[in-house]
Amino acid sequence: MALEITETTMTATVNNEVIATATCTGDAWQVSTWPRLLDRNSAITALSLAERVIAHGEDDPCVMEWRRELARD
Repeated sequence: MALEITETTMTATVNNEVIATATCTGDAWQVSTWPRLLDRNSAITALSLAERVIAHGEDDPCVMEWRRELARD
């Protein structure tokens, strides 16, 4: 996975294919794979989560825990 982060955008790619993006909207980030706004660190976690789902599936313990963590934020 490659993760490109700038001041206003983030892009996660796997094998040169974009799997998720995030855009800064003021103090919050909108991630293409997450239903609500996140802070910057949580947006990075959401992008990593998107890659983890592709690599290990929905039932992976890390996938389940990261989802719980993001839901609490």
